[in-house]
Amino acid sequence: MLDTIISGAQVVTPAGAGSWDVGIVGEKIVAVALPGVLPTEGATIIDASGKIIVPGGIEPHAHAVANVQPGARQLVDGTPNAGPLEHSLGAIWGGTTTIIDFAPVPNEGDLAAGIHSFLAPWQGNAYTDYSTHCIYTSNNTPDAISRYKELIDAGFPSIKVFTTDIRPPEGRVHTLTPIGRIDTGRMGAVMEQVARHGGILAVHGEDDELVMYNYLLAKERGLWDWYNVHLIHSKLVEDLAFQKAIRLAQRTGAGMYFVHVTAKDGMDAISEARSDGLPVYGEVLTLALSFICDQYQEPDGMKYHTYPSLKYEEDRNHLWDGLMGGNLAFTATDSSFTTYVDKTAGRNVVDVRGGNIGIEIRMGVNYSEAVVKRGLSLERFADITSSNAAKLLGLYPRKGAIAAGSDADIAIIDPSFKKALSMDDLHVRDYSPWDGWEVEGWPTTVMLRGKVMVDQGKLLGQPTDGQLIPRKIDPMVLRRPAF
Repeated sequence: MLDTIISGAQVVTPAGAGSWDVGIVGEKIVAVALPGVLPTEGATIIDASGKIIVPGGIEPHAHAVANVQPGARQLVDGTPNAGPLEHSLGAIWGGTTTIIDFAPVPNEGDLAAGIHSFLAPWQGNAYTDYSTHCIYTSNNTPDAISRYKELIDAGFPSIKVFTTDIRPPEGRVHTLTPIGRIDTGRMGAVMEQVARHGGILAVHGEDDELVMYNYLLAKERGLWDWYNVHLIHSKLVEDLAFQKAIRLAQRTGAGMYFVHVTAKDGMDAISEARSDGLPVYGEVLTLALSFICDQYQEPDGMKYHTYPSLKYEEDRNHLWDGLMGGNLAFTATDSSFTTYVDKTAGRNVVDVRGGNIGIEIRMGVNYSEAVVKRGLSLERFADITSSNAAKLLGLYPRKGAIAAGSDADIAIIDPSFKKALSMDDLHVRDYSPWDGWEVEGWPTTVMLRGKVMVDQGKLLGQPTDGQLIPRKIDPMVLRRPAF
């Protein structure tokens, strides 16, 4: 006997899109069948006629738990950062059902226990399922790096590294937040471990020496206002770091992807590596697909910024080409947000605050911009918002698929939803760079493991519904470009 049947929709499955009924028992999808075939006795019927069913979104890049650690960056007193509760609330409203956060790897003791301890604020504060990338920095010992397999065994196969400290020394906040540069020696050692044990490396790629020199030049040349941040976190710093990381990956055999690709130069480096058969992938932020650095010039242009930085219209168009053509694997958010007054408090290139508040709009804006405006197929839409991240990060096919045996994580998109977004449509904080953005198509019903969490403007889920999900990566995605 089925618990739930969703009928009448266009369903996007791994085999393609078509008119199917979806049968659910408990937390799992058990059938994707021709309309009218599934037995209805005792089942709750969800009529999704005229709508589109896609896998629940996977947000592969969110800084949530670090925001609630002691000493987390805050520019204005009394403006608390958004933690797991707010991130997962925005995500579930927007059709995203799994979030990947970040946690630092300790040097001593049980490494997995240290990761679990850092993730403790997620417990009881998760409207979505969640996991974490583990971060190695130059503060980690060779011994901690050599023990990477402990993280694999605990279900945390993805590692994140930063090739820059992002800000000059006077602008760094030394807290428990897991951001810090890794040196080349340690990055090579991490890559060797990743290659040996079947993990994946995520790289924030910027050349640190050039970034720091650019800060010096900006100070000397009077380019210290926030709207010059793209001159410091420039196209060249991305290009140099990408080329170096790719060379190390080629030598070690590590699978890797670049987070928040921002420029044509970085995109070209990824394309070249993939053409050589290297398992190199790229992530792009919805922010970088939507806005350009010219918008920093607006009086509150800081609201558009997250690190590295927005670039130019040519770069934005090139990122779209990469996403549409396959050299960029999926979209992300780099979510980390507070209130409007805190986000806009930074007035120079050091104080300007990173992070953005795009976790709720990612699925809907991507549907409007990619499917409606640019003709992206529904199958490819599911790939860039869910399936590819699930495959690369070790969640597939439990997550990222409408298929028998997969978790019933489902976003039902209403293509008739058409309007200019306003803050009344959104559910976290008091601003959005997409306020006033014209959209067509939006997730209106969202399920997490078979439970209806959001339905037609009503929040039905609880912050205790989310779970920590262990991950294991399919070796196929680590041998060559698999998608």
